[in-house]
Amino acid sequence: MPAALPQLASVLVVDDSTVQRDYAIALCRELGVQMVYEAANGSEAVDLLTMLVLPPELMIVDLEMPGMDGIELIQQMSLRKLDIPLIVASSREQSLIHSVETMGSNLGLRMVAGLQKPLQLETLRGALRHFDPLTGASSAKPARKLPSFAVETLAAAIDQGGISVHYQPKVDIRTGIVRGVEALARWQHPQFGFVPPDAFIPVAEKHGLIHRLTLSVMAQALAQVAVWNTRGLRLSVAVNFSPRLLERPSLVQEISALVDRHGLQTDQVVLEITESHVVAYLGTALGVLARLRLKGFGLSIDDYGTGFSSMQQLARIPFTELKIDRSFVHGAHHRRNLRVILQSALEMARQLELVTVAEGIETVEDWQLLQHFGCTIGQGYLIARPMPADDLPRWLKGHQKRLHELRAEEPRLTGAAI
Repeated sequence: MPAALPQLASVLVVDDSTVQRDYAIALCRELGVQMVYEAANGSEAVDLLTMLVLPPELMIVDLEMPGMDGIELIQQMSLRKLDIPLIVASSREQSLIHSVETMGSNLGLRMVAGLQKPLQLETLRGALRHFDPLTGASSAKPARKLPSFAVETLAAAIDQGGISVHYQPKVDIRTGIVRGVEALARWQHPQFGFVPPDAFIPVAEKHGLIHRLTLSVMAQALAQVAVWNTRGLRLSVAVNFSPRLLERPSLVQEISALVDRHGLQTDQVVLEITESHVVAYLGTALGVLARLRLKGFGLSIDDYGTGFSSMQQLARIPFTELKIDRSFVHGAHHRRNLRVILQSALEMARQLELVTVAEGIETVEDWQLLQHFGCTIGQGYLIARPMPADDLPRWLKGHQKRLHELRAEEPRLTGAAI
């Protein structure tokens, strides 16, 4: 039997049902919780939290309760700055539970899990497996404080080669075989250390450095792909492309010249464009994108489903690839709403004859679901994290040993063979 959780000293169970509350308390005690408080509704819970000198390290909250229900309780906790990690437990549908989880996260609360009743010991244990009572951290990554820096510092890093490129493999969903990589900008600053892309890319866009940054990343990536070509490893490379660049009619010639310089074919290069931003630059953008497609470059609609004009963009722009955002992939195997959206997007892409790429794959269950739905390409931590180019050969050797785990099972033949 897995070890108990002695470090979890106190829990507050909020549930209007005496039977359900007693059952949850019994599970907590079986998991080694030393002190279990209880409340029959949100109002009682708020009153109890006001009186306690030491707040509980975790709360398990039902949704349907008389008076102040679980949703109101979570909202009140946010208003009152009651920073206590939460597990939502309800007999209602999973989609409603996940909506409340999302609400709580957006209110700044630490949501550990959303579980359906009746609670099970192993389910509760699994929810707490990655939970740290000392920090309240769950498997979700804590919010990062982005470093601030002078624009001149970023400009110097771009011009002096301080922005390097890491590569995340993209593999065939059915076979696990590597088909390409995504090139990702990385900045290791001598003072700040690792500067995440979401800190410096918006700065580059705002201050007119995005053109220099993109061409620097692309030049490094294409040079690396050329090296791999000479070694018999023919991979495509996807490069993130700011829609702001689409205002430049000269861009088509600049990118074409880079491809020619490294002796590559244009079909080895995929330009990933975030769909929610293209509309702002539609006038010039359509001409640039059409010319790039005419020359044979792949065009990927990135983060599909996160904007408000996805289908409109697909109708306007000659995309060759649809990249589904991780928010529709991660956890889709146990969330019906995500499964329906994911399957619909993949089916639409199939009818439009688009390559489909699912990002953010972290579990075998989501990988197998994507196989079942007919997705083309996958990437995510289940396969590999982004890595320097020199690490790819070693990763490839290890990945070959995993192919039998990743391959889709071939349908069995029935009846006599002809």
